[in-house]
Amino acid sequence: MKVLWLWRKEATYIGLFIIIAAVLSHFVGYFTDMLILILAFSLAKQAVLLYRLEQWLNHGAGGKIPQGQGAWNDIYYHFYRIKQKEKKRKKTLGKIIEQFRKSTDVLPDAAIVLGCNDEIEWSNKLAKVVLGVKKSDKGQRIDNLIRAPEFVAFLKNREHKKSLILPSPINNLLILQFKIVSYAEGKHLVVAHDVTQQKMMEAMRKNFVDNVSHELRTPLTVLKGYLETMQDMDDKHSSLLTASLAQMNAQTDRMQYLVDDLLLLASLETKKQKVECVKVANLIHNICLESGVVSNQYQRIELDVENDLNIMGEEQDLRSAFSNLIINALKYSPDDSPIKVSWKKQKKTVVFEVIDQGEGISAIDIPRVTERFFRADVKRTKKLSGTGLGLAIVKHVLIRHNAKLEIKSKLREGSQFKCIFPGSRVC
Repeated sequence: MKVLWLWRKEATYIGLFIIIAAVLSHFVGYFTDMLILILAFSLAKQAVLLYRLEQWLNHGAGGKIPQGQGAWNDIYYHFYRIKQKEKKRKKTLGKIIEQFRKSTDVLPDAAIVLGCNDEIEWSNKLAKVVLGVKKSDKGQRIDNLIRAPEFVAFLKNREHKKSLILPSPINNLLILQFKIVSYAEGKHLVVAHDVTQQKMMEAMRKNFVDNVSHELRTPLTVLKGYLETMQDMDDKHSSLLTASLAQMNAQTDRMQYLVDDLLLLASLETKKQKVECVKVANLIHNICLESGVVSNQYQRIELDVENDLNIMGEEQDLRSAFSNLIINALKYSPDDSPIKVSWKKQKKTVVFEVIDQGEGISAIDIPRVTERFFRADVKRTKKLSGTGLGLAIVKHVLIRHNAKLEIKSKLREGSQFKCIFPGSRVC
């Protein structure tokens, strides 16, 4: 309402000038000339006031408000208020940004914001410490600074649910876990978490287990030898002694299997792979015929194998993986149920598959069954022995062959294990 009143006031002034021109022209004539003169004066006045406004705004609308007349005073004042509010908002925003910078600088992780073309838009202090990213690197593509091929591929694939573990590009003693998070269209956040201590602890644990396994092998061999000698000397007169020796021998065998599996895992993690063209069909047949556990129940196994389908790999490692899956299927399913074992080409992959009708695995346990020593908590009618390392061995063998393990299972409905090899390994 106030604005409308001001502009009515300006219109009144113009109308008044027109009336004055009309009165003057009544005495001296030249109404049109007088009207043009008055309108020209009014336009010149408006132009001067507009010029003052433009100059004031051009200088940042700071300092003293220009003096105007009529509605122009209010226009100047409204611009002044808008400018003051903008300054206040900038000041508030500046405080928020400063607080954000301070908070990100104390984060335990290095953080880098990437633009649409993977160029660096922002980074915190820790990014400089562990990744060597400086303020002057703003606008640079991150793969020009972190050039490890694994990181470049990880950045390209944008696998947000996965992480990548690499040494720091400026300090090989520092181990970092990289993750990529998308938070806006074309925007990504790269977070690098220091896992050096965790990896050191894992290495210490692994070395400890490896060393203990090696140290146990010799005394176990000696102990087993003496037990076998004592069993040969047993005259069966003492049932307690006979049972004790049998139990001791069984537990020694179990410990021997555990040590062998631990040493095999250590070997899989460290030894160099010797690749050759493996005749998988022959390998599967040999596993079924040679293994003591399998050969006694060979009639339960239904084989469906492509005889001419071979892959590049290490035969002994594949033997360990396949035999573990077959033996597990026989062990954890009823004695009268069949086990289906197949080796076939499926689309662009090659698949070794074992299907049983056993007790199955719960959905909660499936992600953990490949962990070392993990045993699902299932009520069984018969007690089954095992080291808890079978599927861990399978996982490591497949990793060394660029393959993956797929598990489908339901409690009391059996399980399906698939070892999926890339078609590029066919030979």
